[in-house]
Amino acid sequence: MNSVSRNGRRTLVATAGITAAALALAACGGGSSDDGDSGGGSGGGGSLTIGTSDKITTIDPAGAYDNGSFAVMNQVYPFLMNTTPGNPDVQPDIAESAEFTSPTDFTVTLKPGLTFVNGHDLTSSDVKFSFDRILTINDENGPASLLANLASVEAPDDTTVVFKLKVGNDQTFAQILSTNVGPIVDEEVLSADALTPDADIVAGESFAGPYTITNYDQNNLVSYEANPDYQGVLGAPKTDTVNVKYYADASNLKLDIQEGNIDVAFRSLSATDIADLRGNDNVQVIDGPGGEIRYITFNFNTQPFGATTPEADPAKALAVRQAVADLIDRQELADQVYKGTYTPLYSFVPEGLTGAITPLKDAYGDGNGGPDVDKAKERLAAAGVTTPIELSLQYSSDHYGPSSGDEYALIKDQLESSGLFTVNLQTTEWVQYSKDRVADVYPAYQLGWFPDFSDADNYLTPFFLNTPESTAFLQNHYQNDAVNALIQQEVTATDPAARQQLIEQVQTEVAKDLATVPYLQGSQVAVVGTDVSGTEDTLDASFKFRYGVLSKG
Repeated sequence: MNSVSRNGRRTLVATAGITAAALALAACGGGSSDDGDSGGGSGGGGSLTIGTSDKITTIDPAGAYDNGSFAVMNQVYPFLMNTTPGNPDVQPDIAESAEFTSPTDFTVTLKPGLTFVNGHDLTSSDVKFSFDRILTINDENGPASLLANLASVEAPDDTTVVFKLKVGNDQTFAQILSTNVGPIVDEEVLSADALTPDADIVAGESFAGPYTITNYDQNNLVSYEANPDYQGVLGAPKTDTVNVKYYADASNLKLDIQEGNIDVAFRSLSATDIADLRGNDNVQVIDGPGGEIRYITFNFNTQPFGATTPEADPAKALAVRQAVADLIDRQELADQVYKGTYTPLYSFVPEGLTGAITPLKDAYGDGNGGPDVDKAKERLAAAGVTTPIELSLQYSSDHYGPSSGDEYALIKDQLESSGLFTVNLQTTEWVQYSKDRVADVYPAYQLGWFPDFSDADNYLTPFFLNTPESTAFLQNHYQNDAVNALIQQEVTATDPAARQQLIEQVQTEVAKDLATVPYLQGSQVAVVGTDVSGTEDTLDASFKFRYGVLSKG
């Protein structure tokens, strides 16, 4: 998602261990409670205070595709499919079973007797409503692109839901049901064709997840209480009451965690603060696997020599993007700004995922991962580009952590020190930023990404698949029919070796076009009090931070 986010994505791929033939999934107990009960029941008592500098855009699932908003949704909404802490593979949540009953029919059977916190019955009609409204509203900052393969949803009876797919044997549809499009909402509370205000959602108690919201002051304080009627796979929360405090300044977040004013700090402390806190005996610094990436996105219409500029020239526009790729020093960014909490990234798929290769390392810079000014000069000269090039570069001042300013100041210096660019560096707060970037306001701009789940396609389809049926989340006017065809093939390839080869081909082709220039890959880091446990369980490859597994004392 859009770490942008967790920020639309559309995925159709098979994760490890899941095949088309093995999607007949039966609910298995477990969950996060000590006794393994996957049913409801009250929480384990006590309270926790969590601090974050992430921002909530909206808690209406149709209108947000960012990490801060999804962090709330994960706690309060039920999902048909979900992941349990420590396990990246999906299984039924409020569903009893989920399976392909034909190549294009994915059938889900709900558990009986489900209810929302407000007392309304949760039936297949609510499920159909939840998915239909995402497609109907199709908000520009929402996750509708994840449902590009969904033709329709049927609810033949109260506990049966049939998802009709456009492309058969969709290897990741079960996973998609656990992502940003997956929250099930109350059709008696939310609007069918427009975003519903957060205050109305909270007042209507349209929740049936592990927690319900008892107090909601957006981006200041959100209070949660365990939902005793939750019947999903996560089980009863270990802590009854959770308060989440939102910080405008990450330095205050650091101060409060080190002084014990809060119990957990998660997203986003600066790398310097994290390094400092590692030496503090009053806290624990917990690291988890990271799927986050950072990248520069180019708007193919408004970048220098872009399609709608007076000097439009595709060859010159490409040379500009290539020169940026030649000049960025990823290792310097990782070391100086992030103190090793991020590492250099030379592809669109992060290291560690099946199919990840390094085409940017081979094709740009010095061929070994370092920058190369001479190569950038040669590219620009060959394309007839006069230097220095004026490049407007935008970053978010509040969404990607307090080090973003240093990150982009260093990128500006790397580009300008070559003598080939004059960079107009600007910053905007996230709420406005998320609107401006899809309105062609920024020629080049910062984005980050958390995966919806751990599969290479989640870094390909959401970014680069642009067809009449699906518009990529980036909305940067990138179009390559050959790339579209390759992505569509890998999405439904059932042979793992063939699929891996297709994933590699996509990366190689996109590296020639540079719709984005990825440069860093990060890890998950939480700082918690010495009496807090469970953090290691939730910092897993699902990248979902579960409040219910945390406990204190």
